Amino acid sequence: MTLTRLTPAATCVALLTAALSTAASAQTLKIGLAAEPTAVDPHYHQTTPNEALLMHIFEPLVAMNPDMQMQPALAASWQPLDDTTWEFKLDPAARFSNGEPFTANDVIFTFCRILNNETAIGGGSTNVARRIIGIDAPDAHTVHLKTASPYPVLPNELARIPMIWSGMAQFENLTYEPAKGCGVTSAWPTVTDFNTGNLVVGTGPYKLKSYVKGAGIALERNDAYWGKTPAPWSEVRMTAVPSAGPRLTGLLSGDFDLIENPAARDLKRITDSGFEYTTKPSVRIMFFQLDVGRAPSPFVKSPKGADDNPLQDARVRQALSMAIDRKAIVDRIMDGVATPANQYLPEGMFGSLVGAPALEYNPTRAKELLAEAGYPNGFELTLSSTNNRYINDAQVTQAVAQYLARIGVKTQVDTMTSSVYFPRRARQEFSAALGGWGSETGEASNFIQYWVTTRNPELGVGSSNYGSYSNPEVDKPYLEAIRTLDDARRSELLQDSVKLALEDMANIPLHFESGVWAFRKGLAYDGRADQRTVATAARPVE
Repeated sequence: MTLTRLTPAATCVALLTAALSTAASAQTLKIGLAAEPTAVDPHYHQTTPNEALLMHIFEPLVAMNPDMQMQPALAASWQPLDDTTWEFKLDPAARFSNGEPFTANDVIFTFCRILNNETAIGGGSTNVARRIIGIDAPDAHTVHLKTASPYPVLPNELARIPMIWSGMAQFENLTYEPAKGCGVTSAWPTVTDFNTGNLVVGTGPYKLKSYVKGAGIALERNDAYWGKTPAPWSEVRMTAVPSAGPRLTGLLSGDFDLIENPAARDLKRITDSGFEYTTKPSVRIMFFQLDVGRAPSPFVKSPKGADDNPLQDARVRQALSMAIDRKAIVDRIMDGVATPANQYLPEGMFGSLVGAPALEYNPTRAKELLAEAGYPNGFELTLSSTNNRYINDAQVTQAVAQYLARIGVKTQVDTMTSSVYFPRRARQEFSAALGGWGSETGEASNFIQYWVTTRNPELGVGSSNYGSYSNPEVDKPYLEAIRTLDDARRSELLQDSVKLALEDMANIPLHFESGVWAFRKGLAYDGRADQRTVATAARPVE
């Protein structure tokens, strides 16, 4: 073997070349996603994949840190002026990626567009916007948001509302009158306008380079980013690989630097292969939402006849809950990377129950409840779920079906991709639908507001109540809580609402997911309790 001795100068050149090559490769971060974002429109559908993508490009007035604590974003500060008015002081340094300053007009335009967005399929943004009855702008960097009644969690809710550039529409004098068009004289932007990239102008650390459904997403660094921390990567490429196995293979082969939601059973393989992973307890509750508001229900077959829906009986719903061994699902399917749920928000979060017992696993009692309700031989039910959105979603649904079968409920499973599932669920086409919800405001009010409360668009509640559940006794303490500024009293009211909702069991809790991310050596990654995968949380290390 022949050895070539390099001169000192040649050695320096070689080392510099190697360093530059390493630095160049580190400029691009390749991420393997478990589910594909369905749109680049920030007000289209509030799902975690969408929100994770959007927070690279857009920013809210108030943000949540990885532990779900509020922090300034486009608003440098905020305070209540009275029971129904919040003042937000906008950061004068904030700029859009096109160099335009972020001003009060952009806040007004954002909420006007939300309430004039005919292409949205999710009502989260709309619920918040409907609570705002007036927006005043004393100056370019101050906005006063007025609500019809006290709304103590408004700053928390605003963390889910990305701000957009008012310059994407035409107007002479912008005023907050959504029903009259706010003074906008051109067409309102649609989801297609955002997906094609024509109107993707945000204040975030990245800009959209390309978005091709089914192929991938490319982001480029916003070199004019106004924030204190510049983006660590010049380019970010995101590719959805719904199956955990191929996604892990992509990481191990070098196709990805970082992947989300590796299977817990593969964690040892990851470390044995010289890679790393991190976990983060999340606020995401997995649950089944039952169709209790109508009879008949499309995927229920009752022995009492075509017009009967057993799910309308609380005893039946409690029986279904008691049939499920949550601990076994966490241990055997989630491989321990989850926590059995005993309510809709982890204990310790605002408004959660303190010292709540585990939800009972008691198949014998479940059968008794079915008999008491008039279904001694059970009935037929189809469970509907995604197969590419949540960790082991299809396997969890199959396991629940097996448990229900053991108490005499003949259960079928229908799984589908999230792009098919979510629009169908929004059209209320299911009888028992798998749901996943991260209470990103850090309060129990968040889940109750969207999934439990009687649907009331005027109040901005119940937008995700696809099962049409309605119980005034549950609504009453919640509706009082969201108008109560005293934190101690508000917490008590929320706990009352949660207790009553668990007794009725129209939404059957399963478990709280933990976020899991795996990555190559030379990276560090900080997980988030909201399970969003963001490039700014990944950084190169020695």
